[in-house]
Formats: sequence, structure tokens, C-alpha cells
Amino acid sequence: MRCYHDQLLRYVKLASRPSSDQWKKNAAKIELNETQKQEIKEAFDLFDVDGSGTIDVKELKIAMRALGFEPKKEEIKKIIAETDKEGIGTISFEEFFAIMSVKMSEKDEKEEILKAFKLFDDDDTGSISLNNIKRVAKELGENLTDDELQEMLDEADHDGDGEINKEEFLKMMQKTTLC
Repeated sequence: MRCYHDQLLRYVKLASRPSSDQWKKNAAKIELNETQKQEIKEAFDLFDVDGSGTIDVKELKIAMRALGFEPKKEEIKKIIAETDKEGIGTISFEEFFAIMSVKMSEKDEKEEILKAFKLFDDDDTGSISLNNIKRVAKELGENLTDDELQEMLDEADHDGDGEINKEEFLKMMQKTTLC
């Protein structure tokens, strides 16, 4: 069985390729913008009441929620284990900033992936069908057989319903390779 993961990724990139002006804007977004930086600082400062430059690890979840994230207990435990290696029970602003920068870039990445999903799901069904993939392949001038396109769909269709839902699309796009 030929691996079509890379082909599908190429379709996503080609179909969602921004205009040259958007490329410039996207390049400027590699780092957090000032508003995002300020939001992180304000969320941290809410809990750094003594001005020590640290917050209690118990307050991490609440601070993350203040920024619009809903971290699960396991995620919080993992973050604390990675940042509070000495076990002192606090997280510095620098550590919090790094954590939230990663979370915000992941959120941006997820939003971009969902935009690409919508390019495929032009009939707005909430899933990508074989016909959706055929349409995108045709628009991009690709000459693949129906069997090849079906294999492409099957690689990402983990629940076997014959279509790619948002969760399956996100998983596929976030993996580096399936082959």
C-alpha cells in the first residue's frame, strides 16, 4: 500500500497557500504579538500578588484558564513536572511565558489546520468525503485514480466511516508521518 499522507499534506498546503501579502503577515507572526505578550503578563500578574516574579504551581491551571485554555489535570501535572524540577512549588514568569507561548502557537496551528479542513469540506458537512478529495485534487491539477484517492482517505479515516472528520484530520496533520 502506497503512503498518501505526504500527498494529502501537499494538497492541504497548496489549497490553503496564502497570497503574497498574507505570507508577509504570517512571517511576522512567528513570535507572539504585543497583545499576546501583554495577556500572558497580565494573567501571570493576577497571581503574583507579592511581586516575587513567581506563581504557585497550584495556580497554573487558573492562570491558563484566564488565557482561554482548558488544560486537563494530566497536562498540568506534566507541565509542573517539566518546569518545577526542584519541587519548590513555584513557576517563574519566564517559565510561564514559555509555556503559554507554546500553548498559543499550538492554538494558532490548530486554527490553521481547521481552516484547511474547511477548504476540503466545501459542502459544510463536518467531514471530508472522497468527492471532497477528488475536487481538491482536480483543482490542483493532480491526476490520481479513484483507488489512489480512496487509499488517501482510508489512511486518515480511523473510525472507518468512509470520511475524515475534524478529529481525524487534526491527528493526521499534527503527526509528522504515517508511513
